[in-house]
Amino acid sequence: MTTVYQHGTLAALIAGQLGGTLELSELLKHGDTGIGTLHGVDGEVVILDGEVYQADATGTVNHITDLTATTPFSTVHDGRDVTDRITLSDVTIANIDLVEKRHLANNFSAIVLHGVMNQVLVRVAPKANEPFPSLLELTKNQPTFEREHVAGTLVGYYSPELYQGATSAGWHVHFISDDRQFAGHVLEFSAEELTGKLTVFDDFQLHLPINDAAFRTHEAVDMAELDADIHAAEDEQPVPVLNK
Repeated sequence: MTTVYQHGTLAALIAGQLGGTLELSELLKHGDTGIGTLHGVDGEVVILDGEVYQADATGTVNHITDLTATTPFSTVHDGRDVTDRITLSDVTIANIDLVEKRHLANNFSAIVLHGVMNQVLVRVAPKANEPFPSLLELTKNQPTFEREHVAGTLVGYYSPELYQGATSAGWHVHFISDDRQFAGHVLEFSAEELTGKLTVFDDFQLHLPINDAAFRTHEAVDMAELDADIHAAEDEQPVPVLNK
């Protein structure tokens, strides 16, 4: 059985539940590969080989060794679980065609792909302080960063439309460079060739922070607005580019 483990829900972030509710030490018991964020949505996290890296809003990439740090929302899996070794050519964020070609629209899947990016544009959510705003409000002012001809790894998950709200439907991809100096949530990229691993999961494990008082008492989001808010927070490109 291949399992993807997710702590928290995107709907909770949209509702302003941005406080960390699970220690990284506990998260890593469920996988050594993944993506996420930290308390207060403090940047973008990439997990590779059990090591945790955080891109913060200044563009700095930090190696997180204090595993008592907490996350409100993260997704991980066992990097040894591989469905197929794959090579993609002339690939961009818009033409990762694995879903259609492999009939994965109804499956949770993961990619871990390495190569040289001709260009990659990322955004990094800034840290919020209490009282927390909604994720949508926070991401209206998030910085973006761009690099050209940079070698690194894409780590991402595909979620079916059915689970929009619990997570972000479609692809959610982070990038980290080989020198661990550049990382973030991917908005755009292009590469001549990427090689790596595709994992198709037959088990989606959602862990909820039921012992967290704020999570248990927060008001439910307006479901009619949820989809638009998720796309605005996750997919729309901010205006400023701080570092090129």
